[in-house]
Amino acid sequence: HLPGMRTPTAMIVGLVLCPCGLLLTLTGTLAPNWRQVSLIPDQPIDLVTEQGIWDICTERQSSHSRLCGQADELGYFKQVPVQVAQGMMPSSLVLTLVGLLVAALGVRCWQEEPRHTLAGVAGLVLLLSGLLSLVPASWYTHELWALPAPAGSTLVVGYSLVLSYLGSCFEILGGLALALSFHRCCKK
Repeated sequence: HLPGMRTPTAMIVGLVLCPCGLLLTLTGTLAPNWRQVSLIPDQPIDLVTEQGIWDICTERQSSHSRLCGQADELGYFKQVPVQVAQGMMPSSLVLTLVGLLVAALGVRCWQEEPRHTLAGVAGLVLLLSGLLSLVPASWYTHELWALPAPAGSTLVVGYSLVLSYLGSCFEILGGLALALSFHRCCKK
């Protein structure tokens, strides 16, 4: 082996996927667009309401004028899937950061040999963080059409929800890749 060539491919895959997952999940958590409500009766035809887990924004498509901090008249934020997402998405982000820190210590590209056990533990933490964000994203998607909205309006999935899903999947795959490191320490 050449120096610096000792980092196993699975670890590299994990260290590429998980930060990407973190960025996607962070954007999904912060951006107020888990669901779009359009064609709302008695409202301008080009008005779209974007609902996230922290904020509600309205945008006029014709002028691109956008207003956030809209009043929650229908009790959207009181809904269990929204409240679960408010708790689990930030928890997932914190856990991802912890997992990446442990992964950095475990992979240790500057050392002769990676610490396989530590990298494996990081993988499990990152796998768990991915599941922690996948659960609220999935539940919200399942309840998307049941959450309160003006009668007769059109509901579609927002980009924040899609990014949260993708981020969760990246973290789960990256976590699994890092967890493969356990296989190396069992061999010894």
